[in-house]
Amino acid sequence: MAYMTDRKRATGRGAAGSGTEHFWHMTVTSVALVILTPLFVFVVGPAIGKPYADVALHFANPFNAIVTALMLVVGFNHFRHGAQTAIEDYSDGLTRKALVLATICISYAAMATGLFALARLAL
Repeated sequence: MAYMTDRKRATGRGAAGSGTEHFWHMTVTSVALVILTPLFVFVVGPAIGKPYADVALHFANPFNAIVTALMLVVGFNHFRHGAQTAIEDYSDGLTRKALVLATICISYAAMATGLFALARLAL
């Protein structure tokens, strides 16, 4: 039994008005993470356990720094949207708003901290 009107089905938007946009955002970031995760492992792997000078030299390479920065940005954006979906599914009212706001703040704070650390290391 369908509770959606023909117009809602045609535009692909549910009651929230942003379901399709959110779905595509999660799909695009998922595909990006499928590509970035192995690259990130191969970029960061050789730097693990090395002295600070060697790590700084390793991340001074633009490719290594760009892959790491992309992984931070895409990964934390994907986390933000996924956690927001889980929060919206299982909470309501003021609790939902507070948790979504906290998730967004934590995500952007972690992203900014990682990018700052990478910039300090690479430059």
